[in-house]
Amino acid sequence: MTRASLEKQPHEVASMFDDVARRYDLTNDVLSLGQARLWRKEVAKAVDARPGQKILDLAAGTATSSQPFARAGAYVVPCDFSIGMLKVGKERHPWMPFTAGDGTKLPFKDGTFDAVTISFGLRNIQDTDAALSELYRVTKPGGRVVICEFSQPTWAPFRTVYLEYLMKALPPLATAVSSNPDAYVYLAESIRAWPDQAGLATLLQKAGWSSVAWRDLTGGVVALHRGVRV
Repeated sequence: MTRASLEKQPHEVASMFDDVARRYDLTNDVLSLGQARLWRKEVAKAVDARPGQKILDLAAGTATSSQPFARAGAYVVPCDFSIGMLKVGKERHPWMPFTAGDGTKLPFKDGTFDAVTISFGLRNIQDTDAALSELYRVTKPGGRVVICEFSQPTWAPFRTVYLEYLMKALPPLATAVSSNPDAYVYLAESIRAWPDQAGLATLLQKAGWSSVAWRDLTGGVVALHRGVRV
């Protein structure tokens, strides 16, 4: 089994997700205590997909996150660099245009998409700045980005409890439900090392996005960042 390091070498991260692909969605529901479904609903509201729009769902995995956009009538492209994830997704949703792609070198032309979104995947890309710039490049002028990512709880006592859960409770729980529990040790470590809400907003602005804002979900465990390409 593969466990990526915080250096986030692409082959290590891709291999790690290949290992957990088949039970990934179930494991996420268990480890998030059911909150993952709520977060996906909030992402769908923020993206606000419309019939005929083109949506890029980066780090889409098995495309569970892509389904609300497709149901809204949009043309959604689930993109991921884990071939294992894409294979499982294609088995479940054979009609969807799954695309293999590196978040730092997306295989799309400039200005292709009305909206781009990534949920719980930006943290796993080796070069965050390059990924945000690539998302900007493939978005049409006036288009939008929505990023759903783990963040920092805003209430200090809750933040302490949350970090204790990440480092102590999550790994043994992952052992019970995941095919690769070491992958979830990496998950806990990567969350602790990730920028807070304001830090990610600054990176978005640096990449060129305007009207950058965020909204906390579950007390700041997750943050929903948004921006517009001028």
